[in-house]
Amino acid sequence: MRQSSEIEDCVRKSLERYFKDLDGTKPRSIYDLVLKNVERPMLEAVLSHAEGNQRAAAEMLGINRNTLRKKILALKIKGN
Repeated sequence: MRQSSEIEDCVRKSLERYFKDLDGTKPRSIYDLVLKNVERPMLEAVLSHAEGNQRAAAEMLGINRNTLRKKILALKIKGN
């Protein structure tokens, strides 16, 4: 049996609350909504943990440094 992570539980509870708050309105673009609300804080936290070192942060994230740089620019993350 797979044990869920705290992050997974948080996302699941947030989505359950989101659906409840819709009050009958049809949900749209949930994938983009979740990514938009998770990606920025994740990148900021990892960059902070890596003390601003983008190479180290990219390695922690499992992505290419150039990909990280593009995301930082696209999300207008400061302190890069």
